[in-house]
Amino acid sequence: MISTMFWITSVVVVLAALALLAVSLARQYLKLRGPRVVTCPADNSQAAVEVDALHVALASFDSPGLRLKSCTHWPEREQCGQDCLREIETSPDGCLVREKLANWYVNKTCILCGKPFGEIDWMQHKPGLMAPDHSTKEWSQIRYEDLHLILDTHLPVCWNCHIATTFRRQYPDLVTDRPWKKLSH
Repeated sequence: MISTMFWITSVVVVLAALALLAVSLARQYLKLRGPRVVTCPADNSQAAVEVDALHVALASFDSPGLRLKSCTHWPEREQCGQDCLREIETSPDGCLVREKLANWYVNKTCILCGKPFGEIDWMQHKPGLMAPDHSTKEWSQIRYEDLHLILDTHLPVCWNCHIATTFRRQYPDLVTDRPWKKLSH
């Protein structure tokens, strides 16, 4: 009886330790994933990079430090010393694209309908941008290394207005403009 209880307790302890380890690895991975915009030390230009989050999470117990998975300056500079990682180490969330974008939309309203942006749902209805030529774009159409320029020259557009504007531009023969009429009772 005692040996059975010992084995059950041992299994429970091991499973609990493995669960804690899995949670720790998942948190590390989620914290490090996602595109970032950093300043390349080689020429002070903007570069879009991604940290190899899976490698860092799995090797976090050896504390190997960060390493890049991709960079928009590659393959030309693939053998660089990855000195840009210092910027990520000193401000891990500050260079995340999603954080920069979320901060940019704070206290802004859609330039077309005036609806204020609340909490951004990056999985479903992502807000868009209106370019100086009045076309709207999704974030997937933007090069992240151009992020600073884009944020200075484009205006915020809600998802609904972006979809409507895109439809109007792509299928003008399917759109009928009718003047607004106030209903009278």
